[in-house]
Amino acid sequence: MQIYLARNNQQAGPYSLEQLNQMLASQQVLLTDLAWHQGLTEWKTLGELTQGQLVYQPTGYTAPAPTTFEPKIEVHNKVQPHTELASIGQRAVAKVLDLLLWLPTAAIPSFFLQAEQMQQLSALQEKMQNATTAAQSSQLQSELFALIPDQAWQMMLVYIVVMLAIQAVLISKTGQSIGKRLTKIQIVDQHDHAPVNLWRGFTLRSFVFIFLNLMLFPFITLLDYAFGFGQKRQTLHDKLAKTTVIKKQKQ
Repeated sequence: MQIYLARNNQQAGPYSLEQLNQMLASQQVLLTDLAWHQGLTEWKTLGELTQGQLVYQPTGYTAPAPTTFEPKIEVHNKVQPHTELASIGQRAVAKVLDLLLWLPTAAIPSFFLQAEQMQQLSALQEKMQNATTAAQSSQLQSELFALIPDQAWQMMLVYIVVMLAIQAVLISKTGQSIGKRLTKIQIVDQHDHAPVNLWRGFTLRSFVFIFLNLMLFPFITLLDYAFGFGQKRQTLHDKLAKTTVIKKQKQ
């Protein structure tokens, strides 16, 4: 049996019944996708054919007996219909949006400082901009940190932990950070475009690289995204986690 699929006026196939059921099980195709095969008078949704189940069992169909030369379907060789890699521009915009979410951290100390302390803070920041040696910068930085009350540091830590937790939950459930959700792109496995777990989607891709960027900025940042201009558009953190980023498929 040869089955053809269609979504958004784009046709794919033919697929065998076994391939179709594998793609249904992994949600690579949706119950709202259209399907046609010999014996049908018109295109129908897969949900109508399967009666809402994630397996299609046509009435009266008998699977062919396996032969010694029948090729096995490997997971990494399965056809991935209707997926498109996210562009570097989309990924850059998503990253900027995610970075903007950290700006409130810098504003938190202002709620704990008196007017006189705010003037001292501004003066220290101006001196740091005009510092000519590393020793001067380090000294002024120490004075600036000492000026910020403990309560402000605690609130900054709470905000950082909450934001990391929110991003981790979103990525583990949908493959999307807040920035990726707004730009309609998604983190998936590099081979079969399946969802990835928390370890690969957040810990390896984001959490590890936050610390690497803090320690080696801007070298690691430039190197990371230089990899994204390759054919597969995988950045360095994608390669580490064995992921890629695609345009979010319409449901």
